[in-house]
Amino acid sequence: MKIVECVPNFSEGRDRAKIQAIVHEIESTPGVKLLDVDPGEATNRTVVTFVGSPEAVKEAAFKAIRKAAELIDMSQHRGAHPRLGATDVCPFVPVSGVTMGDCVRLANELGQRVGEELGIPVYLYEEAATRADRKNLASIRSGEYEGLADKLRDPRWKPDYGPAVFNPRSGATVIGAREFLIAYNINLNTRDRKIAQEIASYLRESGRPKKDKKGNIIYDKNGQPVKVPGKFKAVKAVGWYIDEYGIAQISINFTNYKITPPHVVFDEACRLAEKMGVRVTGSELVGLIPLEALLMAGRHYLEKQGKSPGVPEKELVRIAVRSLGLSDIVPFDPAKKVIEYQFPPDEKSLVRLRLNEFADELSMDSPAPGGGSVAALCGSLSAALSAMVANLTVGKKGYEQSFDLMKTLALRSQKLKDELLQAVDLDTRAFNRVMEAYRLPKATEDQAREREAAIENANKEATLVPLSVLEKSLELVELATQAASEGNRNSVSDAGVAGLVARSCGLGAYYNVRINLPGIRDENFKKKTLARAEQLKKKLEKGVQKLEKLMAGVLETE
Repeated sequence: MKIVECVPNFSEGRDRAKIQAIVHEIESTPGVKLLDVDPGEATNRTVVTFVGSPEAVKEAAFKAIRKAAELIDMSQHRGAHPRLGATDVCPFVPVSGVTMGDCVRLANELGQRVGEELGIPVYLYEEAATRADRKNLASIRSGEYEGLADKLRDPRWKPDYGPAVFNPRSGATVIGAREFLIAYNINLNTRDRKIAQEIASYLRESGRPKKDKKGNIIYDKNGQPVKVPGKFKAVKAVGWYIDEYGIAQISINFTNYKITPPHVVFDEACRLAEKMGVRVTGSELVGLIPLEALLMAGRHYLEKQGKSPGVPEKELVRIAVRSLGLSDIVPFDPAKKVIEYQFPPDEKSLVRLRLNEFADELSMDSPAPGGGSVAALCGSLSAALSAMVANLTVGKKGYEQSFDLMKTLALRSQKLKDELLQAVDLDTRAFNRVMEAYRLPKATEDQAREREAAIENANKEATLVPLSVLEKSLELVELATQAASEGNRNSVSDAGVAGLVARSCGLGAYYNVRINLPGIRDENFKKKTLARAEQLKKKLEKGVQKLEKLMAGVLETE
């Protein structure tokens, strides 16, 4: 699933009707989900957080910026927070299935549209910045709205998009791309704020003032405190006391969890706390967290236990929540706290059915689901079996030399398992799109042309889905072979079955590629696809023969 987060800041925090009108533009956009609306009276500013597919998020952001320009008059605005325009800042954040480059593209496309259609000067910042001196938001905001007219007259501050003309009503908007910010607190079994502050000073990137043997701060020749760098990059931290909980906390912002993930800082906080005579009792997540951050933590703690990290996603999340003590203060519900889980699965998804329900649906007099979905399901079962053998090997006496290989095998098998489960639905959806294309009207020449194009595209998609499954089947056989060769001997038959269902997966996918090709008019596509499918089929059979030979030898010696 491709998910982008967007966090626009609007220069209105007091008029609830205006705020609601802006938010409505976001909520009414298909494909997005509103997560939070945080208005501030003193700042006269509202921070809105929403997520969705890249194109949907971009559209919702534009509509909200347009509505803000309509409702907010910056010439009358007063507030405590620095600001430049009606929509002050609008960052895109990659969450799942998208890259930072994708978010930079969104920032540019939105910036161009805002500049051209709304006549608002737009500056790009952070990862989308076109110049080094515009990367920092504070630099762009310098002088704020009141100094914007003079700034726009300076050629060095020509906007990235839109006119270099002062817009007294809307000001300017800063649009960009940045990493996800995780707000996270570590709980201590003390009320002493100073201990929390001390630990925070060791953890944060900015570090702490250097002190002499008497505990006095050391200053440089300019009278500035000499700093000792902190341990972790992309980490901001302070210590405070929370009266509501009756405990001191280390409050942390992770500005890039891919550089420093929460579990690494949590472990170090535990070590430092013990040195200072206190204990970490758990932690608290403020807001939401990307799934990958929890998966990283789950794998980390399983590795520390000497276990294989190649387990299902649900188990990794459970381990992470328990290990980080995320339910220390209030119960932690992944369904409410993980960003990716904010989009419930399709109720019509085949993989949500029980085994008997799937078999019943398969047996009905409708062509979908059919052999393509079953082939993908066979592939997911093959991957699951290989992961099982690997996980039964890690930690087993006598197999120490295979531990690293089996951990890698389990991780890859879990990924393939999930991808192939998705393909169960993808294959059926692709077939249904073909049927929908055939049902399109063809009364006029234009309708007939559109129908033919839709049928061609749908048939190509219905061919590429099983081709992808066929490609994956080769790796499935390879994983099964590794599991049979290096894995737990007591589970060698399971590895053999993994190879057999991998073959069924591959051949089933091959048949589905072949049956779809005659319906495609693009001869070049047909030729290339058929050649690729034949090549993969040969490799699959060769891999299966290798596994069968291995199995025969292993079973004879048992």
